[in-house]
Amino acid sequence: MQSYRKLKVWSKSHDLTIKIYKITESFPDSEKYGLSSQMRRSAYSIPTNIAEGVGRNSNSVFLNFLNISLGSANELEYQILLAKDLNYIDCDKFNELNHEIGEIRAMLISLESKINS
Repeated sequence: MQSYRKLKVWSKSHDLTIKIYKITESFPDSEKYGLSSQMRRSAYSIPTNIAEGVGRNSNSVFLNFLNISLGSANELEYQILLAKDLNYIDCDKFNELNHEIGEIRAMLISLESKINS
């Protein structure tokens, strides 16, 4: 298997993680151990599980890690919706992040399909 850094989906999810960290810096202090922390964990879980899965010697194990990444993308999608509804992020930022998550999710599904074929 190739290096995880060569996977476009890893790179895109890494960039998203950095954005989430920067965005959550402006959340209220009361969210430090709440939504801010959860969003960060969901975000970094995506590239982390891709990296771990690439390091395994089995396609079936790699697929499992990709599924975990996909689940984390779904969690993050809801969390940014909640952040918008709580007025922690504006609609434009929500739409931008939601679009990026959708692209990452599609890339993960495509990679799973390629591995399964």
